[in-house]
Amino acid sequence: MEVIMKLEAFLDYYIYNGKKFSTQGEDKFQHIKEPVVYEVIRIIDGQPLFLEEHIDRMRKSMDLLKAKLKKDNEEIEREIYKLIEINREKNMNVKLVCGDIHNSQNFIAYFIKSNYPKREVYNDGIHTIIYNTERHNPNAKVVDSDLRSKINEKLKEEHGFEALLVNEEGCVTEGSRSNIFFVDDNCVYTASNDNVLMGITRTQIFKICEKLNFKIEERNISVKEIKTLKGAFMTGTSVNVLPIRTVENINLNSVQNEIIKNISDSYNKMVEEYIRNRKKSN
Repeated sequence: MEVIMKLEAFLDYYIYNGKKFSTQGEDKFQHIKEPVVYEVIRIIDGQPLFLEEHIDRMRKSMDLLKAKLKKDNEEIEREIYKLIEINREKNMNVKLVCGDIHNSQNFIAYFIKSNYPKREVYNDGIHTIIYNTERHNPNAKVVDSDLRSKINEKLKEEHGFEALLVNEEGCVTEGSRSNIFFVDDNCVYTASNDNVLMGITRTQIFKICEKLNFKIEERNISVKEIKTLKGAFMTGTSVNVLPIRTVENINLNSVQNEIIKNISDSYNKMVEEYIRNRKKSN
């Protein structure tokens, strides 16, 4: 686990317990011991997107593991801006990692190599696969390197962009690194809060649906039911709202679906407004 995190640290510097270290120098990642709680935050034009929500979720993940995050919000925010400044990078994802959470709580902030879908991916939609598993504590954002490796291997084999996690009842809970939504005639469906990680983008989608007067229902969708629906999309830090073209061999007309288009456009406008307001306040 420590090796994986060390290898994924990108650019010149990272912040360890408030201090700057070179990614090519002393290895502080060896001090990050399990259990490990983390967040990935998108940096846009030098501003961390939905920062407050990310920190709040990190605290909730710690609570679920019966621990308390010792750093306050202002300290975390300062470290993120320091990371942006020393690396001179304004558009890339930052990962926050807190390890040994019941004791010393070593805290690392670093850039990770970030891949954002190109415009044609949004225009074409993505291929997804089914992966039969469910996370033991879905509300907590905890590192599970073994599961991640297995899913990545299957995605590579089947040329998938994302894997839909399916539980023992044959229902889709979430994506391996995303939240999943399905669309019918006038309703948006997604799994209940108890079954998924409370994604930051997911929360914004609920707000958008309410504003657009789209009914949104928290209900488990079975794999057998997918072929009867009008479309589907995934949401996440790096992808925003991304239409799903296929689930295994099931074809969906998600790209042309007006509900998905409206949700996507509204989310993009929400992000622009957030970044604009954060710039004004700094």
